[in-house]
Amino acid sequence: MTVQQISSFAAGEWLAPGEGARNIASAITGDVIATAGNNALDAQAMLDYARNVGGPALRALTFHERAKMIKAVAMHLDKHKQALYDLSFETGATQSDHMIDIDGGVGTMFVFASKGRREMPDGHVYLDGDVEQLSRHGTFLGQHICTPLQGAAIHINAFNFPVWGMLEKFAPTLLAGVPSIVKPATNSCYVTELAVKIMLDSGILPEGALQLVSGGLGDMLDRLTMQDVVSFTGSADTAMKLRSNPVIVENSVRFVAEQDSLNASILGPDAAVGTPEFDLFIKEVHREMTTKAGQKCTAVRRIFAPDATVPAVIEALSARLDKTVIGDPRLEGTRMGALVSNGQKRDVLEKAAILATEATRVYGDPDNFEVVGADGDKGAFLPPMLFHCANPDTAQRVHDTEAFGPVSTIMGYRDIDHAIELVKKGQGSLVASVITHDSAIARQVAIGAGAYHGRLYFNNRDSMKESTGHGSPLPHMVHGGPGRAGGGEEMGGVRGVKHYMQRTAIQGSPDILTAIGEQWVPGATEIKGPAHPFTRKYGELSIGETMHTDPRVVTLEDIEHFANFTGDTFYAHMDNEAAERNPFFPGRVAHGYLLLSFAAGLFVEPNEGPVLANTGLDNLRFMKPVSAGDTIKVRLSVKKKTQRNDEYGEVRWHVTLTNQDDDLVAEYELLTMNAY
Repeated sequence: MTVQQISSFAAGEWLAPGEGARNIASAITGDVIATAGNNALDAQAMLDYARNVGGPALRALTFHERAKMIKAVAMHLDKHKQALYDLSFETGATQSDHMIDIDGGVGTMFVFASKGRREMPDGHVYLDGDVEQLSRHGTFLGQHICTPLQGAAIHINAFNFPVWGMLEKFAPTLLAGVPSIVKPATNSCYVTELAVKIMLDSGILPEGALQLVSGGLGDMLDRLTMQDVVSFTGSADTAMKLRSNPVIVENSVRFVAEQDSLNASILGPDAAVGTPEFDLFIKEVHREMTTKAGQKCTAVRRIFAPDATVPAVIEALSARLDKTVIGDPRLEGTRMGALVSNGQKRDVLEKAAILATEATRVYGDPDNFEVVGADGDKGAFLPPMLFHCANPDTAQRVHDTEAFGPVSTIMGYRDIDHAIELVKKGQGSLVASVITHDSAIARQVAIGAGAYHGRLYFNNRDSMKESTGHGSPLPHMVHGGPGRAGGGEEMGGVRGVKHYMQRTAIQGSPDILTAIGEQWVPGATEIKGPAHPFTRKYGELSIGETMHTDPRVVTLEDIEHFANFTGDTFYAHMDNEAAERNPFFPGRVAHGYLLLSFAAGLFVEPNEGPVLANTGLDNLRFMKPVSAGDTIKVRLSVKKKTQRNDEYGEVRWHVTLTNQDDDLVAEYELLTMNAY
């Protein structure tokens, strides 16, 4: 067998393994299949390349341009999945495991690409929250903005997901406009190297946007500044060592950690044997024990069930584990492959021995199990092992020891409050799941244990057909957890992007805020267009372009006609005495929706033109009632523009209605799609 030479991509060059390289063995056979590492990598050159070449190139692009780039990279990776599948088998992963790692990573990129286009501006500044009124007359305002950090993001990833683990960090970092230096775990870095080569060979990424360290980082962490970020996934011990680096501490370098976690799954007290919830619970726990041979940061390590139900859970789970075929992951019938290495296998057995001091193994004998199509002694194979702890209140090691493999411990609880207290003994987890059909139980767990978890996953007969599973972090939702789980946070849509940006409070006049945020702020200079704004195409409209309409009188006849025509005969519009008793109205008043309709009649251009559709309105507020005889007029301003494709873009209009005294009557934002 040819031993692969796993290279690093540093400062624009591929560098082969050198001094300090170490051998990597196949998880299936134990034979050496690759070598990686090079102590001669120039860490400062890599950082300079990222900061001075990659960073400026990325920051020159808008969020939408970066989002399009992410989508293009994801599509390119998607075309080369088979090569990644074929190589990933050597890590011990099955084809189903590949779907989580490789397909999941590509899917994560697609989600960030979509969110970048839909939730972020086609500009260089992200507005974080609404404008703050800092002065009486609105001439001095505040706004929080986010801009890209001007350093590098160092991504230190775990061995279990060599593709997803990289892409779930890389996608939000790229969208933020920050270059990445990726350092995968050496045991599976050969898969990451191939993924990086595929991405770089596409020619889509700007120079300096992505670099790869196959092996050790050397002294890179000693060279970081306050503009850099370290995002780490791995053990708590390693996280502590890295985040304690004096340079990281002194320079307040952002350090995001996702580490060891004693995740739990709770069988609700309502989920008796024979219910859909009981069967679902067994299925979920089994999947979490055996997927990736239990090598998942979100895997279920602690199982909680009502005391009386524990024997039934052990019996049902054991029966399902009996059907799990362990063997060569390349074989179609294999349901669980090997651990990533024999070193990891030894570590899991050591941790299982610690668990055995407080719990009894009720399933799985590591000295006596069948391996199909491979040598169980040479490969890193283990059977699923289930322990039972009879005294979870006094036990300690079952709540602080993670065997990072197919190992879980079941414990009984008296009532749901007891279950919550037991779950909290894990001192912080990435995820806990609760299988229950009782919404009150779900609420009780959310309130009682939410502070100890980054994610709470509830499932039952109503949601199980579409649910994504206990162990599936989704790019839309936050992934991370407090305490033992590292205290970090990744993904979560745009939240994940903001980890690589600086939030800055901007204070100034409406014109200043408008210029910085590329979004019109009320009070800023109004631009008078050459023609009615609805006759002008998307590209012709300017931020701040404003139209003032002629006034219109609202009559009692208008109010009564609208009431009878729509059926909205609410007393405030039809009964003067009742309306006068209402503390909000002086008497009969116009319908709010009548005012919106009149407003549209005042500013709409009726002829066919570039306005293709009205897609909605946001932030509608009625400030002052309008009585019969009052006059209304409209101010319509271009607040924001967002290109959707080459044919049309979204225009967000700021609309205000004022009366004859120039008092604000109503305010909202109108959304239209305009031809490009």
